[in-house]
Amino acid sequence: MSIVDDAERIFLNGGNCSQAVFASLAAKVGLNQQDAMRIGCGFGGGMRMAETCGAVTGAIMAMGARYGNPDLANLDGKQLTYAKVQEFLTQFRNAHGTTCCRELLGVDVTTPEGFKQASEGGAQCMFKTKCPKFVRTAAEIAESLV
Repeated sequence: MSIVDDAERIFLNGGNCSQAVFASLAAKVGLNQQDAMRIGCGFGGGMRMAETCGAVTGAIMAMGARYGNPDLANLDGKQLTYAKVQEFLTQFRNAHGTTCCRELLGVDVTTPEGFKQASEGGAQCMFKTKCPKFVRTAAEIAESLV
């Protein structure tokens, strides 16, 4: 199974958007999927504030895991990570126009009305029609960068 397909599978089986992307890339960046699922848990739904899309934060965490520098004196790892993140953000924005959850969905899922609107319609709810596209895009772009 490809990383992109795995990300979508995790998302559609109950993982949040951040978990789906980060966990699908875990092995590629030297982590196990279980730890990535735990770490990514709090980032779904735009960090529970409908801000930066969780699929985006999951991808950024993977880039940090792959390129980040544990040695604070080594600025090369930091600069490389920043460059990869910037490239990711540019590509994601080019694909979807924004990285903001509420803008991607067109509703604010932090409000009862917005959450209801996003989750209504069974198979046609936004979490099943829009979010999988964002998860797939984030996983695909991140895979190419890590």
